[in-house]
Amino acid sequence: MSNAPLSETSQVGLLAACQAMLFSTNATLIAVNGLAGLALAPAAALATLPVTCWVVGGAVATMPASQYMKKVGRKSGLMHGVSVGVLGALICAAAVWQANFWLLCLGALVFGTFNAFGQYYRFVAAEVAAPDFRATAVSLVLAGGLVGGILGPTTSRYTVDLVGPRYTGAYLALIGFVLVTLVLLSRIRIPELSAEERAASGRPMSVIARQPRYLAAVITGAISYGVMNFLMTSTPIAMRGCGHPYGDAAFVISSHVVAMFAPSFVTGSLIRRAGAIPVMLAGAALNIAAIAVALAGLAVANFWWALVLLGLGWNFLYIGATTLLTETYRPEERAKAQGVNETAIFAMMAVSSLSSGMIVTDAGWEKVNYAAAPLIAIVVAALAYIATKSEKAKT
Repeated sequence: MSNAPLSETSQVGLLAACQAMLFSTNATLIAVNGLAGLALAPAAALATLPVTCWVVGGAVATMPASQYMKKVGRKSGLMHGVSVGVLGALICAAAVWQANFWLLCLGALVFGTFNAFGQYYRFVAAEVAAPDFRATAVSLVLAGGLVGGILGPTTSRYTVDLVGPRYTGAYLALIGFVLVTLVLLSRIRIPELSAEERAASGRPMSVIARQPRYLAAVITGAISYGVMNFLMTSTPIAMRGCGHPYGDAAFVISSHVVAMFAPSFVTGSLIRRAGAIPVMLAGAALNIAAIAVALAGLAVANFWWALVLLGLGWNFLYIGATTLLTETYRPEERAKAQGVNETAIFAMMAVSSLSSGMIVTDAGWEKVNYAAAPLIAIVVAALAYIATKSEKAKT
């Protein structure tokens, strides 16, 4: 590709399509794993353990994934890691077929590798984009999740009872998303690190992590994803407890995922104009509004509005945190800097998914929302601190 702007746009487009496939699988797993777990678990409190295992699989794989891609290159590493998703989907389908809860947890754990590698698409977008296009590139790649928010739950709705015991077909459908991802990745041309950059280690991680902006980016990214996952994972179970049918729960999750990514077409521009911190503070405010709506009632409309506001807030927080993070490390440091960030995100997701199942089944939907509020307060405090330091630096 001789035209540099076209090459940049093409790369971002392919990565956005990969993101669409990633979140088609994620939205399906979020909608199905908790319910399949509830059907097979020996105790109701373990219903979201398959979701937790999926997250733990990503947490375990994310740092090795980053280091592996530094060694073999982004493209090869992504293709190898993503292909593991086929195995994970087959194990999950077999688990439902055999009514084996622990095998379902294993399949979800294996499938987490697919998610771990896929989380790096947004960083690849930052690497292929010029500095002034970086926030927009990250934002547009995440916009691919908009397709996933529609395609994943819609596919699960039509495949959930298609084959054998309920949920088997939904898990088998995930294989199609993985195969499409591999085709897309085969077309991507990603600039790789030089031999010197692959060999160099850069500054110690302790030095990178002491940067206030790096810390704020990691804290915000991890908590925003943790809170989002905490509330989203428990939503289908809470709606089932309220007597709402699966179709309504799938619609709420689909709308939530759309809200997570629809703003991505403008979030990058907002960050360029207003800065990452103000946009992230707006995201925190939206999360607070989501909790307030959730606490106001148990109608489908309350669940819908709460999850939509939650998705909008996550978008501002997550894209802002990613953009902020890319400004804190050198090329040769990206594997460890990104790996630590992703590990923190997955760790928060693991804790949030497991605890949400326990809280929603034992204490109810209201307590789930009360538990999320202090975490948002931590985000606001971290962002306010960075904003204050930035203002002092200007004077």
